Amino acid sequence: MTLPLPIRKECPPGACDCRRELLEADPQADARVLRLTREEEKRLIERIEAIGSYAELMRLGQRLHEQLGVTLTIAPGPNEVRTMRGFAIELAPRPGLCRKTRQAVPAAIRRCLDTHPDIAFAILDANDLLGQA
Repeated sequence: MTLPLPIRKECPPGACDCRRELLEADPQADARVLRLTREEEKRLIERIEAIGSYAELMRLGQRLHEQLGVTLTIAPGPNEVRTMRGFAIELAPRPGLCRKTRQAVPAAIRRCLDTHPDIAFAILDANDLLGQA
């Protein structure tokens, strides 16, 4: 499998559960997620923390899916949402997506929500928690 763009370096054996070997074994596999190098991940985290509106956050989730094939879900958690920890934010696991990335992106989104509570209220409203019955 050769990609024209730089790809993410492999994690040390046993340090990650990314199942990268599944991508390398199948030449037809969608390997777009490997384009998210550590440097690109840092830029992504910075961009997430700079988001200023709900529309920008949703656009970022759409772009992650278009460019890397990664699905981002943000929803109120099963219990009350008293703090930003009450949101269920996750990147769907897929072969090649590093464990550290699956942790860093939701953490960056929570930091963004801390600085922009209006985005958190928009997420709640989008899930009919603040809407009228």
